[in-house]
Amino acid sequence: MLDYLYLGLYKTFGFILKVLPRKATIKLMRGLAWFAYSVSKKHQHIMNNNLDLAFDKKLSKEEKKKIGIDAFINLIDTTFGIIYRDNMEKQEVIKNVTFKNEEIIKAYQRENKQFILVTGHYGNWELLSQSIAIKFELTLVGVGRELDSKVMDEVLIKNRERFNVEMVYKKGAMKGCIRAINQKKIIGILTDQHLPLEQSINVDFFNHKVTHTPLASILSRKFGIDLIPAYISTDDYENYTVTLYPPIKSLKTDNQEEDLKSMTKAQAMVLEEVIKKRPEQWFWQHKRWKAFYPEIYKM
Repeated sequence: MLDYLYLGLYKTFGFILKVLPRKATIKLMRGLAWFAYSVSKKHQHIMNNNLDLAFDKKLSKEEKKKIGIDAFINLIDTTFGIIYRDNMEKQEVIKNVTFKNEEIIKAYQRENKQFILVTGHYGNWELLSQSIAIKFELTLVGVGRELDSKVMDEVLIKNRERFNVEMVYKKGAMKGCIRAINQKKIIGILTDQHLPLEQSINVDFFNHKVTHTPLASILSRKFGIDLIPAYISTDDYENYTVTLYPPIKSLKTDNQEEDLKSMTKAQAMVLEEVIKKRPEQWFWQHKRWKAFYPEIYKM
């Protein structure tokens, strides 16, 4: 029953977003973000402590509040975007997307070389995967969590597949990624979520230890595939910029542990630099430093 309530809400918002002018939608997003930030003391607490840790308590209360509200706007924009792009034509999806350093991917394509995209929950990350798949005419396989609602999971799968984006679930992700690589598809991995210590490679992130997924590094070393960091940002929620960063070269020496640590550290460093430039675009609601600093999340 709950599944169909979710589906009904999806269809309702789909209709609203189709008829609302974009500027009105943006006002709605800002209103919802302000409300979500205001009522969720839990998320305020998480975000404020994340920001204090990352920026050494140098941000004012007003600066942290603005970043917190903007983080909610990005989350809503990402969610609304999934609904809004349902049934949209491919070229319409990327009409307002600009690509920086697109030659990086084109160079790999000219040489018929595979690569792995590494990114994070930054900007409209769903639009990032779809726009890259469309722009470069490739099939992108992302790694994600299966939704609790089976009906909505199927809706999301169909939505993504229309734009050449497929998914493998975190449970069994390694096998799914290896299968995709063997099929000459491109893997895309979100690298910025907390992991249990036993599953991670630990790195410094904003000068503090965090857990970090080793999946991209393991695949890179195993198959000799370079990693390309890619992030999306926006100034106005109407126009978006996808920026590609210099590849992180695959390493395979006699020291596997150091190879994996070096490539994983490089991924974290790129993301940190991206966030420092536009901190309001990142998903600060996540307990990113939970493994090593659990005390900062206690209320």
